Amino acid sequence: MKFAYRFSNLLGAVYRQGNLNFTRDGNAVISPVGNRISVFDLKNNTSETLPFSTTKNVTCVGLSPDGSLAIVVDEDGAAVLVSLITRAILHHFHFHKPVSSIRFSPDGRKFIVTKENVALMYHAPGKKREFNAFVLDKSYYGPYDETTCIDWTDDSKCFVVGSKDMSTWVFGAERWANLIYYSLGGHKDIIVGCFFEKDSLDLYTVSQDGTLCVWESDTELDGLILKKSQDKPKLPRQGEEEEEEEGEERDKVEGEEGEVIRGKVETAKEREKKKKNVRYKMMSKHFFNKEGDFNNLTAAAYHKPNHILVTGFASGIFHLHELPEFNLIHSLSISDQRIASVAINSSGDWISFGCSRMGQLLVWEWQSESYVFKQQGHFNNMASLAYSPDGQYIVTGGDDSKVKQGWETSGLKGRCPAVWNTNTGLCFVTFTEHTSSVTNVTFTSSGFVIVSASLDGTVRAFDLHRYRNFRTFTSPRPAQFSSLAVDASGELVSAGAQDSFEIFLWSMQTGRLLEVLAGHEGPVSCLCFSPVQSVLASCSWDRTVRLWDMLDSWQTKETLPLTSDGLAVTYRPDGQELAVATLNGEISFWNPHTATQNGSVAGRHDLQTGRKETDKITAKQSAKGKSFTSLCYSADGESVLAGGQAKFVCIYNIKEQMLIKKFEISCNLSFDAMEEFLDRRKMTEFGSLALVDEGAGDGDGVSVSLPGVRRGDMSSRHFKPEIRVSSLRFSPTGRSWAATTTEGLLVYSLDGSLVFDPYDLDLDVTPASIRKQLRLQEWASAIVLAFRLNEKALKQEVLEKVPHEQIPVVCGSLPDIYVEKLLGFIATCLEKSGHLQFYMTWAQNLLMLHGQKLKNRSGAILPTLQALQKSIQRHFDDLSKLCDFNMYNIRYAVALSKQRGLKRAAEEETEDQGEEDEDLSEEMSEASLEDAEMML
Repeated sequence: MKFAYRFSNLLGAVYRQGNLNFTRDGNAVISPVGNRISVFDLKNNTSETLPFSTTKNVTCVGLSPDGSLAIVVDEDGAAVLVSLITRAILHHFHFHKPVSSIRFSPDGRKFIVTKENVALMYHAPGKKREFNAFVLDKSYYGPYDETTCIDWTDDSKCFVVGSKDMSTWVFGAERWANLIYYSLGGHKDIIVGCFFEKDSLDLYTVSQDGTLCVWESDTELDGLILKKSQDKPKLPRQGEEEEEEEGEERDKVEGEEGEVIRGKVETAKEREKKKKNVRYKMMSKHFFNKEGDFNNLTAAAYHKPNHILVTGFASGIFHLHELPEFNLIHSLSISDQRIASVAINSSGDWISFGCSRMGQLLVWEWQSESYVFKQQGHFNNMASLAYSPDGQYIVTGGDDSKVKQGWETSGLKGRCPAVWNTNTGLCFVTFTEHTSSVTNVTFTSSGFVIVSASLDGTVRAFDLHRYRNFRTFTSPRPAQFSSLAVDASGELVSAGAQDSFEIFLWSMQTGRLLEVLAGHEGPVSCLCFSPVQSVLASCSWDRTVRLWDMLDSWQTKETLPLTSDGLAVTYRPDGQELAVATLNGEISFWNPHTATQNGSVAGRHDLQTGRKETDKITAKQSAKGKSFTSLCYSADGESVLAGGQAKFVCIYNIKEQMLIKKFEISCNLSFDAMEEFLDRRKMTEFGSLALVDEGAGDGDGVSVSLPGVRRGDMSSRHFKPEIRVSSLRFSPTGRSWAATTTEGLLVYSLDGSLVFDPYDLDLDVTPASIRKQLRLQEWASAIVLAFRLNEKALKQEVLEKVPHEQIPVVCGSLPDIYVEKLLGFIATCLEKSGHLQFYMTWAQNLLMLHGQKLKNRSGAILPTLQALQKSIQRHFDDLSKLCDFNMYNIRYAVALSKQRGLKRAAEEETEDQGEEDEDLSEEMSEASLEDAEMML
């Protein structure tokens, strides 16, 4: 149960390819990211990656009108039916051909799938009880080339299909007598979008060359006539013929204009109208590229209630037009790359744009002309990552060249460390000062400074308070830095060079170079500072690990000999052990004080590398040259996490020196090095199909470069990225770990709600007995029994029924073994609960009463304390911002309450004075009566 980590989220990638969709309420965007689907909540500013994946990259997503189902289709045509409520896969299906688009009907009863030149209509799943979820209803043929887009009428009676053969086809979803199919021309390029007008058969078609055609139909939707079923006439029996003849005579009515059918008079004009087929007429034609530039229109979307047409172009420009007048509302440039997808939400306020080449996703509110959402992920290799000390943030660095700040069109390129919030899954700051690939990143112990090393010859320090680069460290001679480490105090910064074999030391306080450590005879691959001592461990390709003493004139303290080239080195959290990964696939464990080896793990076979498409050997033979390139200790120091150039991440137990668990980080066959065996189906007489260049472009220009064309890249090549794990890190809390991979930044976490792990369980420990203890007000006994049963809902129920004034007494009477469990549970509850003061009172009393005992087990209790600190820090950040924003309102409320208190006190004082006056008057009246009686 301790290693029951599950996929939690995918960061570092917001959009790859395919179509964007808004949810039914219009508050979230559903975006395809590789072979997964991410949901970005625009109201709460959070992201979530759904826990399923397809075998290849997703190309199109179809959403049901009620928002409960989604059909996800990959590059090969393999479809997955997904419930967006339970996040579970309901059905698998294969269309056997690549699917270009998919669309549900507005009534949710059917959906259309277009593949090649065919449109297939299926019954929507869930409407009828059927064994097969996808039941084919009809197949529609018409276009001669591949189909590109679909749209339905509002009443689901007809649909329109656009094609690459420059034609648009209108089909009837039912057997209409006056509309079987209708073909529309008028374009000179590929149809990008076709849209019906609201509650009408009128059409708008948009082509790739920037042409809009407006089509008007001579028939309304109500004018469609259902075709009669052509069944064989039923032969009447004897005795019924006379009755039918009498009935016909009875129903017949004489008149000048016609005869009666089934008892209703029908004029000749109505009969003529019914026989008339649906026809279209081009009303107008508009052009987007009026200047004559060759800017392809790549995406389009139409909002029917508002009559707004949004078009995206290959240059990154998008237009907003009001139809049918074609009035321009906006014309803006959001990028210098091709816009691949456009979507509009249900209210028509927000427009989402996706740029596949740059991995950009933008949501624009056109009425206020402002960004609602703006994210750009790493679209190239992510080289490294680091957790902040409280586990709330992750910083990543890579060798991608982004547009500065994500969306400006200035064209300034930079390699950027990006900082991600682990709670929301979104990037909130990007630093763009580096001019080459970022090779390593790390946090200082304070958590407010990020240090990054780059191949541009600089090491930079960034401030997370002011979001600026406040230190730049350079070497006397230009050097490319491949490794980085910062000591526990945050004062010493070290970086290793891959060309001069030297290690450079700087002071964070002054920014000056302190020392250049020489001694390695090969490139320095990894650096790591001891967490408890001022000792630096450096790993090199010269088959040694050197320990440098920072207090004793930076001299070599120890030299550890390795059996092969050193690739990674890391200290255990308590600083008493060192783990080293070498080129021969081994992980060796060393005692840094005695310079002796404690053990080793041969992990080459566990890495299980796949073979590339161009390889002529199997994966087993290819794995002989692979090894682990990244290592990380768990928070308790009992296990080590290892990954390399493969799709697997391994967790090893150090004491037993054995593999505990393997995680498959990806099953996406769109990446290279995923297959294990040779596939003869991909071999031709000319060699492997992977070596044959298809020469297909990405839609920006001409695919085949001919003499005289203005656009077309002769050097364009198609390649598949190789799956690999470049960096691994455990969260300081131990509840999660992250890996930078070819897919992006993958986060795996413990799902405590699904894990039942009872402790010291016997027959007497039941929910009934626990509630009985609560009725008897035996609070400590109830808590102990609840933690033995270990059900989260029951533990929370017991804890929240304890009276506030009884918390110190209960904390003092708890057994020592349950103190740590209760503290960890409080840290988990505090993260999401609204009872802040209640749970913080529990934490304070536990720490104050059992502080000395917890201090003796500081190594084991450290992840729990860090989780508690993370929860408290998160609430502090939220509440401090809220209080700062409402500071004057709070002061006004306090002053008003004081004023009311004074007023109430004054009223009570006057009431008391009045009562005293009444008592005095009663006494005086009684005295006067007594005097009168005396006189009498």
